[in-house]
Amino acid sequence: MPGREDIFQKAMNEGHSAAWDQEWNKAATAYRAALQELPDHPKALNSLGLALFQMGNYDEAMQIYKRVAHVSPQDPAPMEKLAQLLERTGHLREAIEAAMKAAELYLNQRDVDKAIENWVRVTSLDPENIIAHSRLALAHERLDHKAQAVTEYLAVASLIQRTGNAEKTAELVNKALKILPESAEAQQALTLLRSGQLLPKPLRPKGGTGPIAMAQVKQLEQPKKQADSGLDPVAEARQKALTRLAEILFEYSTDDGASPQARRGLQALMRGTGQLSMQASEQTKVVLHLGQAIDAQSKGNEAQAADELEHALEAGFNHPALYFNLGLIRSKSDRLETAVRHLQHSVKHNDFALAARLLLGQINQKLGRLGPASIEYLEALKIADSQVVPAEQSDEIRQMYEPLIEAQASQTDEAALRRLCDNINEMLMRKNWRDHLHKSREQMPKSQDGDLPMPIAEVILQAQSSQVLESINHVHQLARAGKLRSAMDEAFQALTYAPNYLPLHTLMGDLLVREEHIPEAIAKFSTVAQAYSVRGEAAQAAKMLKRVVQLAPMDMGARTKLIDQLVARGQVDEAIREYIELADIYYRLAELDMARKTYTTALRVVQQANADRQWNVHILQRMADIDMQRLDWKQAIRVYEQIRTLRPDDEAVRKNIIELSLRLGQPAQANAELESYLTYLQTNNHREQGVKFIESLLEERPDDVILRRALAQQYQQTGRVEEAVAQLDSLAESMLDLGKKEEAMVLINQILLMNPPNAEQYRQLLVQLQSK
Repeated sequence: MPGREDIFQKAMNEGHSAAWDQEWNKAATAYRAALQELPDHPKALNSLGLALFQMGNYDEAMQIYKRVAHVSPQDPAPMEKLAQLLERTGHLREAIEAAMKAAELYLNQRDVDKAIENWVRVTSLDPENIIAHSRLALAHERLDHKAQAVTEYLAVASLIQRTGNAEKTAELVNKALKILPESAEAQQALTLLRSGQLLPKPLRPKGGTGPIAMAQVKQLEQPKKQADSGLDPVAEARQKALTRLAEILFEYSTDDGASPQARRGLQALMRGTGQLSMQASEQTKVVLHLGQAIDAQSKGNEAQAADELEHALEAGFNHPALYFNLGLIRSKSDRLETAVRHLQHSVKHNDFALAARLLLGQINQKLGRLGPASIEYLEALKIADSQVVPAEQSDEIRQMYEPLIEAQASQTDEAALRRLCDNINEMLMRKNWRDHLHKSREQMPKSQDGDLPMPIAEVILQAQSSQVLESINHVHQLARAGKLRSAMDEAFQALTYAPNYLPLHTLMGDLLVREEHIPEAIAKFSTVAQAYSVRGEAAQAAKMLKRVVQLAPMDMGARTKLIDQLVARGQVDEAIREYIELADIYYRLAELDMARKTYTTALRVVQQANADRQWNVHILQRMADIDMQRLDWKQAIRVYEQIRTLRPDDEAVRKNIIELSLRLGQPAQANAELESYLTYLQTNNHREQGVKFIESLLEERPDDVILRRALAQQYQQTGRVEEAVAQLDSLAESMLDLGKKEEAMVLINQILLMNPPNAEQYRQLLVQLQSK
């Protein structure tokens, strides 16, 4: 409405005037008033973001720039500003992601200088970011910035070398020499390579440590104490399991009814795996049995609930929530072995690990297996204890339990075993278990050196491995003093007391990294990860695998295992990020086939885990970009069609489908897509947007008949009859010039239907054409 535009423009002018005078509070107020009229106007949002930034209101400024980035996803400026704000506030990981995104957007606009600026920002925050260094190397090479290109190629070579890929390292060093043969830096790198030495790592530029310090300060913030829920651990987990099953039931029902074409399309893309490959009849069974199971359990009919969950499992549905719920119900009956089997499937998931360990302890105790029962109870106490200490001490607490659990494995005194099981069960199976653990920890004596926390199990159990703990402290002291060889000797000595104590093996891996024995460190961390995985310690296994991936980014085996662990723990988003990061590495290295294959695998994980649907669009867009680069236009259209189904309002995707269809000589498909989008816009009262859309298409294809007729139709529907007549008149003239009399006559009849002021002239022209 004109009035709204007037108010908006007036408020914007007031804001600009205040901003010019550095009155940022006043400017922000004016920009907010403008946004009341047009809430998603990019210029107003950008102006408000700047005002908030100048006022020092960084958190709100970040939210505004995130909103601009959503409203104008192809505009790199808000993403760049967001990266700067995140860097300033110490959110380094998010700052790196935003800067990388800004660089890609600038590159899409062919603004290479700004792209370089953002990649440099990434390397200042993360000097070992191989993706940013790779992009800088390519950009500088194409711009003929030889010295900078050499520096970046050598940085990439250094990072690749530490993954164990000697062939690729040599290739990159030789490439640097080819670009600038007289480079002393490149010549030195070649000399180091030939002598079997490591290339120097890329360094953080001077002055780039402020954000790092800010991030460290933020890490010092203590987490709030988690409040008790009023439920014991098993009841808490049961509630979470029922909630998750209800969410999945809703997701399945929604997917089945709302968008069958989208689901079939994604199946076709991914060849059908996991839940995607489930036949319609099987999915119907799952929905039916899950619904009946939840209903029965909520009414207290657990026997029927268990039967329904078994049927859902048989129909092909498996999820930790189902396994836990089924294990819990079976543990209350005489089917204890079945309960053990189901609970072991859920023990890796964060939400169910504590409760599953407690139930496994109770079941083993009932069966008279006091040794395994005591181990399960100690594992449960380890999880609970790590949850009530500050986050930065959680890993240390877990490690302190390792020698205690290992020593307990050799305990044979049945009375002592039963006493241990009863004590832990009494401590944890209570409604206020967190408060109880907090009070127990407050009453405990502090550790002697003031560094390592003491596990609660020390109060319950006499540790048989104090010698191991003393040795580890000694190893740490030697390492801090820089005596790495002596520290390693001490670690080997400690292994004689506890050969299966995994934190000690991890410590040895850390020492190997410090000594730059990278392949040996990778082997050590991989072995430790496998051991943790066998024990059901998914969190620790994932932590070790992350170390491997950091040391060897291209190790697909380690990354796949890491993803499996993350999925098992319910950390689906993080698992997907790992896949995308690997695909991005392949992409930067121009290995497009491997990049697309990895994106496809990531898409499969999204579907199997019922993750956030935004991942679908993000991954599909990357796949389409690769198809476009490979000139595989048919496949690109198929991918864009899936994106369009998920996001029907995406104008860029619609445009790509139409242009590719025309490029492939498929005008009927292009016309169908155009009509579909115009109908969508009309349904949502955005007809004027349809006019602008067709006009943008005509900028590249000014003579396209389909587009010109569509534009005339849009002009007519929006009341712009004069422009519609002019468009059809011009098109009819073009048809006559080409000798297409019949097509011209059809167009003239269309004009006459609009009853223009000079309709008589068109009637005479029509008669003349008919008489010829």
